Amino acid sequence: MVALFRLAVRCCAPALLATVMLGADPSPASPPAVLPTPRAFTLSRIPPVYPVPYPPASEAEIRAVLERIHGYLEQASGFTVVDRDTGATVTALAHPPPHVALVPDEFLLSSYEWGVTYAGMLLAAQVTGDARYRDYTARHLLAIAVVARLGRNEPPVAPDEPPGPPRLLRLRGVIAPRSLDDSGAMATAMIKASRAGVAVDELRPWIDNYLAWITTGQLRLADGTLARNRPHPHTLWLDDLYMSVPALAQMGVLTGEARYFDDAVRQVRQFSQRMFVPGVALYRHGWVEGMEPHPAFHWARANGWALVAMAELLSVLPENHPGRAEVLAQYREHARGIVAVQGATGLWHQLLDRPDSYLETSASAMFTYALARGINRGWLDRLAYGPAVSLAWNAVAQKVNARGQVEGTCVGTGMGFDPAFYYYRPVSPHAAHGYGPVLLAGAEMIALRRGPGAAATVNDGAVQFAPSPSRY
Repeated sequence: MVALFRLAVRCCAPALLATVMLGADPSPASPPAVLPTPRAFTLSRIPPVYPVPYPPASEAEIRAVLERIHGYLEQASGFTVVDRDTGATVTALAHPPPHVALVPDEFLLSSYEWGVTYAGMLLAAQVTGDARYRDYTARHLLAIAVVARLGRNEPPVAPDEPPGPPRLLRLRGVIAPRSLDDSGAMATAMIKASRAGVAVDELRPWIDNYLAWITTGQLRLADGTLARNRPHPHTLWLDDLYMSVPALAQMGVLTGEARYFDDAVRQVRQFSQRMFVPGVALYRHGWVEGMEPHPAFHWARANGWALVAMAELLSVLPENHPGRAEVLAQYREHARGIVAVQGATGLWHQLLDRPDSYLETSASAMFTYALARGINRGWLDRLAYGPAVSLAWNAVAQKVNARGQVEGTCVGTGMGFDPAFYYYRPVSPHAAHGYGPVLLAGAEMIALRRGPGAAATVNDGAVQFAPSPSRY
């Protein structure tokens, strides 16, 4: 039976494939092609024509995707440390000259997107045992820490200062963070790296620096909710759940101080009170104090940030913490809403509740990771959520091209209050938001395939996460 529908996938109609490549679900108004019925089979056994692979991916197949991404990023996100006085390349970070800078390749190395990528590399190393992923993060974070340390006592970069040589980074966002975007994801990656034994002494000052901004530097509402003054005063961005909560949670583990866990739980609670829409079990992207009525645009990646943030918090929040039950209940309710709007091909739409908006990769990978982790940790029923996660990973994997680039990722996005803003955001393989989530998703899917979910099979034509004998 498996061989039959694998053959059907390889022979699927070109028109259907073209629809998928354009980033939209096949039209539900168009029934599948009528296939001739072999005499030896009943109608129920005609193999369906799936636009993406349908059976659960094997560990080997998942690892192959991660290895392609790693290979591409080794080439595209490398860096050179240079002596700013001479322009010479610095090869010995243990004995650097007094004035250094980073020259990156295609991607910035200390952005929040790359903080997620470093965390994804660490999880891939942990799950697969392949040290190449850990080495990637270790090299990059050590270089960042050294360049930042040597630049800390230099005069700050003035807002009107010329940028200097192209792509020369003085790491202002590391030395003097001014936003949660500067702080949260990088702090999370550094703490995870430090806990794994990577450059512990070099990273700790920057961990403390980031957490100082998150806890005392960032704007907050009167009740302590983290906020921004853009695009309007006292605005909440759902993205900021990830830009704060995982770092606070990891700092709680690193220091043993309950105040960090308490603040993380508070953020989940107070963001959810303002931004979660119970009827659809999805979050709005933004909330502005005093706006009434308040628009609700359920941007996919923002919802991805929220679900991942809760999964990260639950992964380390002590079992006896008084806020754990509340966070777990919120995570489960959001997971229910997310799975309810999954697209027919396994990906999710740019605006989750608007299936005529395009299919977006980074959010789909975030949902895959956060849901798979929930199954692996026992927060979600694997029988109910396993098939959706299996389909999601298969669809995400199809968005990783032969070079290892992640396609179909929405570029950086501000906040809008009209649908066109979200519908027409461009996508690009150079949008760095896609790489970390796909690494995280793949690593967590490998863990799923090794656990109770390894029994996932196709029974009566459908993926089931409970072993059951064939009827035939």
